Amino acid sequence: MSSLLSDDDPPAFQIERPDGASDFMLVCDHAGRALPRRLGDLGMTARELATHVAWDIGIAGVGRALSARLDAFLILQTYSRLVIDANRPPGSPQSIVTLSERTRVPGNDGVSRADAESREREVFRPYHDRIRAELDRRTQAKRASVLIALHSFTPRFMDSERAWHAGVLYNRDPRLGRALLALLRAEAGLVVGDNEPYALGDATDYTIVTHGEQRGLPHVEIEIRQDLIAEPGGQLAWVERLARLLEQARMNAL
Repeated sequence: MSSLLSDDDPPAFQIERPDGASDFMLVCDHAGRALPRRLGDLGMTARELATHVAWDIGIAGVGRALSARLDAFLILQTYSRLVIDANRPPGSPQSIVTLSERTRVPGNDGVSRADAESREREVFRPYHDRIRAELDRRTQAKRASVLIALHSFTPRFMDSERAWHAGVLYNRDPRLGRALLALLRAEAGLVVGDNEPYALGDATDYTIVTHGEQRGLPHVEIEIRQDLIAEPGGQLAWVERLARLLEQARMNAL
C-alpha cells in the first residue's frame, strides 16, 4: 500500500480548544493550503496556489478567533482542497479536480485509483474521523453539539461579480440556517444569500450532510466573502458579529 504523507509532512488536521465548553463545534474544511511533499506543487505556480482555488482565504483566522471568543472546539483541515476536497464525497467529480474555475491542476491529471485512495485514506479520512470521534465523545458525555461549518468565497467567479457579503447554507433541516439568515439580514448594510452563492446537497457536500444531517444535529454552513476577511481587522469584525448572533439564532431555531 503506497503512502502519500512523509514523516516531515504536517498532520491532516489541527485542533484548537479541544476541551472548549461551548456547545458550538466549528469546522473549517478548506482552512489550509499545504501540499504533501510527494505531490510537489501539482504543476501549479506559487501565485495560483495562493488563490481561492487552493483554499478558503481568511477562514482559518475567523475560525481560530471565533473558537477563542466562544471557547469552542475547532478543527481545521491542513491540506489544500486540490489534494482532495474535505467537503466533497470521495469519488465524486469535485473530490480531486483537474480544473478549478479557469485554473488547470496538472498534477491531478490521470490520478490513479490507488493514488486517489491514498489521498482519501491519509488526508480526508483522518479529518472526518476526528470530527466523528469528537461528536461521539460529546454524545457519550450527554453534551449538546451544534455544528458550524465555516467557509469563504471569492468576490468574483469566472466573469461574475458576487454582491453577497455572506451566504447561509442548509438543506434538509433549515431551522438554524433560516434563523441565522434572518439575523444577518437584519444587520445594517449586509447582503446575505439564502443558499447562495452555493447550495448545499448530497452530491456536492460532505461535512454537513454526514456529521450534521445524518446525526440529527443543529447545523449551518456559513460562507463569508474573502475580501471582507482577508485581513485580521475584517476577520475580527465577522467574529464579533457571529459570536453575537449564533447563540441568538440557536435560541430562535428551537
